[in-house]
Amino acid sequence: MMTNLIATNRNTAIVGMGATGLSAARFLSSIGKSFVFADSRSEPPRLSEVREQYPDVSLMLGPFAEDLLLGFDRVVVSPGVSLEEPALVAARERGVKLIGDVELFLEQATAPVIVITGSNGKSTVTTLLGKMAEACELSVGVGGNLGTPMLDLLDKRHQLYVIELSSFQLELVTDTQGAIAGLLNISPDHMDRYAGLQQYHAAKHRIFLGASRVINNRQDPLTNPLLSTSVKQSSFGLNKPDLGSFGLIDDQGQQWLACGLQQLMPVSEVAIKGTHNIANALAALALGQAAGLEMSAMLETLKTYSGLPHRCEHIATIDNVMYIDDSKGTNVGATIAALNGFGDSAAAKLILIAGGQGKEQDFSKLQKPVKQFVKQAALFGEDAALIAAALQGTTQVELCDSLEDAVAKAHANAESGDIVLLSPACASFDMFSGFEQRGRCFQNAVKAVVA
Repeated sequence: MMTNLIATNRNTAIVGMGATGLSAARFLSSIGKSFVFADSRSEPPRLSEVREQYPDVSLMLGPFAEDLLLGFDRVVVSPGVSLEEPALVAARERGVKLIGDVELFLEQATAPVIVITGSNGKSTVTTLLGKMAEACELSVGVGGNLGTPMLDLLDKRHQLYVIELSSFQLELVTDTQGAIAGLLNISPDHMDRYAGLQQYHAAKHRIFLGASRVINNRQDPLTNPLLSTSVKQSSFGLNKPDLGSFGLIDDQGQQWLACGLQQLMPVSEVAIKGTHNIANALAALALGQAAGLEMSAMLETLKTYSGLPHRCEHIATIDNVMYIDDSKGTNVGATIAALNGFGDSAAAKLILIAGGQGKEQDFSKLQKPVKQFVKQAALFGEDAALIAAALQGTTQVELCDSLEDAVAKAHANAESGDIVLLSPACASFDMFSGFEQRGRCFQNAVKAVVA
């Protein structure tokens, strides 16, 4: 089989037939490059789509033999495929070039690129920054790990790209080719894929390689870049900013977004709520300024942008109890951010709904904000018992049979002024197709309690 592939000059393999793999196929087809597909699943979900669109492309399906990729010049690796896969390890050792969609995209992009990563908040910042660019009347391509795969965004008419990157996508990045790079925060995530926080941290920091400007969170030491002084840096944070950086200033009892000593707008006028979202707003301003976006247009966007679905989304207020959908809170760090964000501004306590697949996380990190802000935790899903054990002694805990059961119990225990917060701190795949379905289930359950 390999001899035939080499003879027909099909020297590129795409590993993985998900959204990224198909975007790579569309891109390679558009520039006249041949390729083959490889997927370790015998029946990938999008197999019929691939066969229909690429009837002449060879498919290598099922468990990978270790020598499967040795006959290729380069392999485009989808982010869902671990680089520890033996076939990829063997290929790399034999000099086969492993690349991701990031490298293909950066090679072709003709407009400035902003790349954004972080354990939490990156989708909000990416989307918000895209809206800011549109307010400046720029043609902008927004996507990557969020929404449209970046290779599908390539368009010579675009004047700016805003790209969200996951740690998986960053693992193969060696040069961001002059992009403006932002690292929002780092907290343990995907510990089922990484050997530890250090390895995850190293993947995230690859976003700084070859960047022309870098933005980091000065309140999170793990985001501090180790770069030469020739690379221009600035920062954001929820404290008082230094000259040229973004933060908060108190003036006569009112908080203001600020750049250095310049007050920009009152925090109260920012449409997205919660202190974690104020940090996201500051990050977007810092990245937008680095890209030359007009400040007034960015500030006007902050007054109207209300956030993404399932990311601290206000669903309803019932009997003066607010229901918040943060189904995208798929790791402990995201849930801590949501608890602090709403707990800091809540006169009453929170009722936390959490649970799912824990991804081998340390749930003890939830203890401090739960003890401070949460009056009850309603836990469901595969690792509910693990979370319950970690929270023992911090708050009242109830184990629930389902998300619907958790909402019903939260509703029954909520008092006027409370906030019911779905922020699972877990992946959703034990019970749902993804965080979106989990969020919709929560919203339907909220509606059911008043039906």
